[in-house]
Amino acid sequence: MKDHAISRRTALKFAGMAGLPLPAMQQETAFGDVLAVVEKGDRRLAFFEAGTGKRLSEIVLGDYPHELVADRERRFAYIGHYGVEFSSVVGPGGSALWVVDLRARTLVRTIELAPFNRIHGVGMDSTNRLYALSEEKAVLLGFDASIGNGPSRAVNTGGIKTHMFAITRNGERAYVTGLLSHTVSLVRPYDAAAAPVMMTPGQLPESACLSTDEQTLFVGARRTPAVVAIDANTMSVRGQLKVAGDPLRVYTVSQDQLLVTDLANKAISLISTRLQPIWTMPVPGQPSAVSFHPSKPVAYVSLLDTQQVAVVDLSRRQITGTFPTLRQPDVSVLIPG
Repeated sequence: MKDHAISRRTALKFAGMAGLPLPAMQQETAFGDVLAVVEKGDRRLAFFEAGTGKRLSEIVLGDYPHELVADRERRFAYIGHYGVEFSSVVGPGGSALWVVDLRARTLVRTIELAPFNRIHGVGMDSTNRLYALSEEKAVLLGFDASIGNGPSRAVNTGGIKTHMFAITRNGERAYVTGLLSHTVSLVRPYDAAAAPVMMTPGQLPESACLSTDEQTLFVGARRTPAVVAIDANTMSVRGQLKVAGDPLRVYTVSQDQLLVTDLANKAISLISTRLQPIWTMPVPGQPSAVSFHPSKPVAYVSLLDTQQVAVVDLSRRQITGTFPTLRQPDVSVLIPG
């Protein structure tokens, strides 16, 4: 495949649209770093030079891989086999997890999870214990040995069409969104006898993230539309910020700030954890997912419809460049050089 470099022309164009100073390309921002991107429309996990956008290699997976999580060392990644294009598609989907060695850039294991199917949300706690969510069965699976042969435990989440979740650092609490039940469920991965505690934050809650102190859960209710703050212990609503578009994803950036992707308006926004707007900037496509450099204020925004990744300097609110991907780029992870 032909190598591609980040487009400076694209960077200048969209910085101008945002009313921002024109950016200079800063390849030193991530020199030697590698970005792994799920290209769900083409069944691949692709690896790029983060500083230049050069495509290095790829791993072919099954139909429609979706979510990805990496361990703390950025050595292994775990990708759910969702198996259908979108959540609205009817069908059994996939029932496996793929384990990828991020340094060797190879597929090292496929973990079969049947009868648990439509594996979407994946996550890890601070001790690298793995969790995976079956959308069809509404069950959260836990793996005491993250690259073992199968799950060690399972808990019922109570929701319907359970899509994503946030997990505490110690793994004792998980918060699971239900697309069709319009709910968030608090479950205890290590106590299946504890009934799920459920609440309704709004319509079509999808993504969720915890505050740095794990006392507040932030949820993107896509059809309300709003970003909703929930007390992580009582499961009561603390407040909400109504938004104009489609808050597909919500990410914790710092103790005080969240990043929100707006699929409808092709924009990303920074808001405070007090649910106050800080800034909004357009991006050259539908922002499906974002990953962050572990030590620099750089975000990598996957653009679903235009088949690109936009590199964003968060401190300057500038797109420093874009590079092309295959179809439907989604979740990514930065492997430091």
